[in-house]
Amino acid sequence: MTLRRTVRSRLERLAREIAKFGAVGAIGFVVNFIVFNICVHGMGLAVVRSGVIATAVAICTNYIGNRYWTYRDTDKNRRSRELSLFLLFSGIGLVIENGILALSHYGFGLTSPLADNIAKNVIGLGLGTVFRFWSYRTWVFRALPAREAVQTAESFLADAPPQRVDAGK
Repeated sequence: MTLRRTVRSRLERLAREIAKFGAVGAIGFVVNFIVFNICVHGMGLAVVRSGVIATAVAICTNYIGNRYWTYRDTDKNRRSRELSLFLLFSGIGLVIENGILALSHYGFGLTSPLADNIAKNVIGLGLGTVFRFWSYRTWVFRALPAREAVQTAESFLADAPPQRVDAGK
């Protein structure tokens, strides 16, 4: 395989990974946004407390989506390690996201619902998402070693039903 094909293949894989991560993140964003606004405006909870609750709920949603869709082909042998690292890095992302909210709301005095949502769900979530993507792909959802990946692909193909080939097409 040429260098160009290798680079192109890696970029295509990365693009698919980013797209899947983004789709899971979009669902997490909707969950985060709805829970945050229900907590603040419906239940009257403090802004940062509402942000932490909303982010925690979204983290659970995102773990399920990332484990079973975005990174379904990664190493599944050490789930407790994976979950621990996921929660650690998600917690750091939670601090980033809600730290921006706290700084905006309490530090700068920007207390309108629009300012709170922009601080948390645009700036904070944006920075937190970049950190989470990097940390999840680097440490949490580790790729299978090459030999295991080949064995997994071979076992998948061995279990697949035979393909029908139409001679007329």
